[in-house]
Amino acid sequence: MSYRKRTAALASAAALAGSAVLMAAPAAHAEVVDVDYRCKTPIGDKSAVSPIDMKGVKSGSGYRITMSWQKGVSSSPVELGKGAMNPSATIELGGADSGTLAVTGPANQAAIPANTPIKISDLSGTYTPKKTGKVTFTAGVLTIKALGTTTTCTPSNNPGPSLTLDVTAAGGGGSSGGTQSGGGAQSGAGTGADTGGSLPQTGPEDSAIALGTLGGTVLLTGAAGVLWLTRRHQTARR
Repeated sequence: MSYRKRTAALASAAALAGSAVLMAAPAAHAEVVDVDYRCKTPIGDKSAVSPIDMKGVKSGSGYRITMSWQKGVSSSPVELGKGAMNPSATIELGGADSGTLAVTGPANQAAIPANTPIKISDLSGTYTPKKTGKVTFTAGVLTIKALGTTTTCTPSNNPGPSLTLDVTAAGGGGSSGGTQSGGGAQSGAGTGADTGGSLPQTGPEDSAIALGTLGGTVLLTGAAGVLWLTRRHQTARR
């Protein structure tokens, strides 16, 4: 192979390596899903429909999952003062994994007037993959504790997944199932865990950025090899 063909082949190989790394980035899909909650309250049954949104961001060997309500659910016959209402929920796992993920969040940061829909703060928990593959996250039971009472809201319309992640388990395998315990969000802004009011970006995007950087490094390494060969050839000619 001639010198020019050899250097061109090296440059092409480096570029292809970077492209291959980017194409291998894991996929994620998020969708806002309407959930019809049927709530058992101390004063009787109530119902409300709220769009549910979920986000996932890579966190160590797992993912930080955040669940958001776009509309209020249930209500109270009396005003709930600041910090009087504490929400928690479960997320149903499906696809490559099974079980539930517990998510928690801060108490209400402002008083909730009587007979108005209760706006749930963002709830978060950490999911650690037990199997490799696509895992779905679907709204489960919502629990509201306030003034010594407990209200339980259960989805009645068999909602679809709000989030799907392509995950890799530590060690590449492991058995599926089991309940995941979620780390609770600390009291504070009331809109998202550790985000200062903004929702986290979907985790695989962060992975794609990291992998893209790796691809760029491969490309630069190939370019350095071409430069070295060029200088060597020029020295040999002198």
